[in-house]
Amino acid sequence: MSTLKLALAASAAIFAASTGAAQAETYCGDGKTVTFAGIDWESGAFITEVMKTILSEGYDCKVDSIPGNSVTLEQATANNDVQIFAEEWIGRSDVWNNAADAGQVVSVGKTFVGASEGWYVPAYVIKGDSERGVEPMAPDLKSVSQLTDPAIVKLFTDPEEPSKGRFLNCPSGWTCEGVNTAKLQAYKLTDAYVNFRPGTGTALDAAIASAYLQREPALFYYWTPTAIMGKYDLIKLDEPAYDEACWTELTSSTGSRERGCAFPAVEVAYGLNAQFAKDAPEIVAMLEKATFPLAEVNASLAYMVDEKAEAADAAKHFLATKGDVWGGWVSAETKAKIDAAVK
Repeated sequence: MSTLKLALAASAAIFAASTGAAQAETYCGDGKTVTFAGIDWESGAFITEVMKTILSEGYDCKVDSIPGNSVTLEQATANNDVQIFAEEWIGRSDVWNNAADAGQVVSVGKTFVGASEGWYVPAYVIKGDSERGVEPMAPDLKSVSQLTDPAIVKLFTDPEEPSKGRFLNCPSGWTCEGVNTAKLQAYKLTDAYVNFRPGTGTALDAAIASAYLQREPALFYYWTPTAIMGKYDLIKLDEPAYDEACWTELTSSTGSRERGCAFPAVEVAYGLNAQFAKDAPEIVAMLEKATFPLAEVNASLAYMVDEKAEAADAAKHFLATKGDVWGGWVSAETKAKIDAAVK
């Protein structure tokens, strides 16, 4: 072999070795799987699918998800059975708080900003709906403090236990279910209302949509971003102002239920297993940039409803049509790989 050929062969070998080493230095380079929390509420499912696609198509990662309720999946993240919880509402869960204090989990970036949560009624309950011939049912209703009024309790009659009203809570196992249950106790509403927990997030949405379309009264917990909030005119009831001491009691399983207060400002981040965060700095760097505009999340959730699309389909649609939104989260090379996969 000539000297030139020997030199070229040596250079090729060095390049191949260095490329392989660089790939192996990434979390996914040696074949590890990134497992996501398979959260089942709309925005969480959508964002999870977007991130799974970005990692699989852009970073050559093997990806997976495991189903479960939020508390179980938070614990799985602490145990490193799950690496990424894509929509962690920070400060809402004893499980997450304890894992964070123990250094087992960390929060990274901001999944989205501007979200809110609370107790709602359809706007026609208070304002009526002249186009549908619906008179206001409770025109003076403004606050949770009025929910003890027997006339208000009767307005929200539980169909299975008509001596009480019905409060539509989150499904059992969701962090918000425990908080709302604590609030019902704090607001002295447990004797007046059935604490109704739908089996799934889909069932909660269906109950709200059914009541709204029939212009029936309904009292329920809800949050943004969601398709429901985008499609329907809802009014949030006033609560006593948030304060840290009150919230600490409400969110602790052993806390006092002497008083209730409003939900705090929402902080939503990517929840990561702490060891994974150390081992995958390239993924952490991407997640730190990956903030979804709230309007885009609501639009994608409405797309899911209107097109009867699964979360994975909505994620592909978002990635195919909103490169200007997510393109800055990744390198130009990575974006090109994702574009090629989704278009």
